Amino acid sequence: MPTRAQDLPLLLLAAAAEVTEAVHAGVVAAGFDDVRPSHGFAFVRMAPDGATVGEIAEHLGVTKQAASQLVEELVNKGYAQRNPHPRDARARLITLTERGWAATRAADAAFAGFTARWADSLGGTTVSELRDVLARVVRPGRVRPSAW
Repeated sequence: MPTRAQDLPLLLLAAAAEVTEAVHAGVVAAGFDDVRPSHGFAFVRMAPDGATVGEIAEHLGVTKQAASQLVEELVNKGYAQRNPHPRDARARLITLTERGWAATRAADAAFAGFTARWADSLGGTTVSELRDVLARVVRPGRVRPSAW
């Protein structure tokens, strides 16, 4: 059985799963019931200025083929569109459509709701301190799904 300090990684993973589930539930409740959490991770990379399939693949930690399939799905569902790349004639820039931006706003609202629930439960000061402590040890960067 892990000690209190040893179970920290498990608690962090559980917290990440709770955030993902809460955001997904909020997005679905807002009417976007045809997206998966992995789509949201791709939206993060496409916002605000778009990304190539290769950039999306790198961000998600998947192959270009897998990213291309994900982009195709998002285009077919109306969340993303392919555009000419402004600096590379061979590449396409994948950007969010208005539907993609609306789903992103729903995710942002769900994030805010999750944070508010934690603040109600733990207190605003504790949540702020938790955020600051994590910011000291967690390197900001790519946020991607741990499993597809």
